[in-house]
Amino acid sequence: MARAIETVGVVGLGTMGAGIAEVFARAGLGVIGVEVDAEALERGRGHVHRSTDRAVSRGKLAEAERDEILGRVTFTGSLDDLSDADLVIEAIPEVMDYKRALFTDLDRICRPDTVLATNTSSLSVTAIAATTSRPGQVIGMHFFNPAPVMRLVEVVHTVVTEDGLADEVGALARRLGKTPVTVGDRAGFVVNRLLLGYLNHAATLLERGVASRDDIDNAMKLGAGLPMGPFSLLDLIGLDTSYEVCEVLFQESRDRVHAPAPILRELVTAGLLGRKSGRGFHDHKHAAGQARSAAEPAGRPGVVTVCVLGEGAGELSAKLSSAGAKAGEPHDSDVVIALSRTPVVEHAVRLPHPERLVGLHLAGGDVAEVVSTALTSPDVARAVQDLIRVVGLIPVSCADRAGFVVDALLYPYLNDAVRMYDSGYASMDDIDTAMRLGCGYPAGPFETLDAIGLPAVRDGLRALYAEYREPSFAPAPLLDRLVTARVTSIRGR
Repeated sequence: MARAIETVGVVGLGTMGAGIAEVFARAGLGVIGVEVDAEALERGRGHVHRSTDRAVSRGKLAEAERDEILGRVTFTGSLDDLSDADLVIEAIPEVMDYKRALFTDLDRICRPDTVLATNTSSLSVTAIAATTSRPGQVIGMHFFNPAPVMRLVEVVHTVVTEDGLADEVGALARRLGKTPVTVGDRAGFVVNRLLLGYLNHAATLLERGVASRDDIDNAMKLGAGLPMGPFSLLDLIGLDTSYEVCEVLFQESRDRVHAPAPILRELVTAGLLGRKSGRGFHDHKHAAGQARSAAEPAGRPGVVTVCVLGEGAGELSAKLSSAGAKAGEPHDSDVVIALSRTPVVEHAVRLPHPERLVGLHLAGGDVAEVVSTALTSPDVARAVQDLIRVVGLIPVSCADRAGFVVDALLYPYLNDAVRMYDSGYASMDDIDTAMRLGCGYPAGPFETLDAIGLPAVRDGLRALYAEYREPSFAPAPLLDRLVTARVTSIRGR
């Protein structure tokens, strides 16, 4: 029988907790907000008031509606005031000892039928539940920041969660105007598990010298169509937060991809935490004059003759000719461009002047990855960047490594999503929904897989595994089986 949830306690009224309290109050529920002391309580009250005042000023709420919302929230410094709540959700700092101690207290104070929920973004819900006498009534309810705006809620069930409770909490999330996805209790759940693996891998590529910070950011934003580049996003999340989540992921998975990249550790140790400290991967204090534009002005190329090889060579040659470059032969051209999805040094060694060859991989509609081999002349690489700008594309410079930038970051993320689904941890629809709503991605991983093509992703992963020898880069068994069986759509198989 479904529980009647009308009164909700929220413990912890920082930015996230205050946002959660506002969300419940907006949906017509009574809210009891709890903080540890009077000062923190007033800060929490201020968060809720400022948020609803902004909504009024922007025309999203009438003043009468704001007053009704605020009238539903009671602020208190005592956990004992939660004794009659139907559901209590905590939003205190991500420290397991703090959460376990709190749930021990809530178990003692709250009614036996009260549901206890945690807003943890990565810690074990099972470990938190184990401190109570009601582990079957403990569940994860992970909101995303800012809670009043973000639509996604991850509903996390454990192996001992009561049958039907996840569905009830999902229905409650819909009552709040949110979109719930139901997942098992694994570190990072869906969004953080997939997102932080990708972000950490980007930091590793930077350390290995595959590409620069700005080129990686541009490649993933403009070439892969993501809302932000990985280093801009890491700075927004906070490098300390990202580091801690990676540590939690690594403790569970023991996968090297989740072990925090050394550069991430160094920046955190130095106190360079991203936007919150003014500097992280980017210098936010001097951002106005610092960031290199992705679309620099295109001047006249200094190259006289160009030879383009590979699939699509004719179209690119025509564009280059229109820009003033003369078509030549591989043996006597100033520049040889090899259009390729795979490392290009094999093409270079077959030429009489291997230093003149540059690889080119088109990513999305706007970006061209300009690939320098160990033999490529820096002057030739710069000349090709100029040529690319002239034909209206954005060059991203990178080394001649498997996957270059976009595929090297995108394919392992897709592979992780396949493994996640195949383990029974979450459905394809829920994983796709989580990444679209939680990260603002234009498509979920399974939608992206079908758009790229299963064989292309499988073969790209094989190349990445052959180069980097990371076990998680080996194609997921399900992906391998589907390609072998000539299945063309993972979602529609």
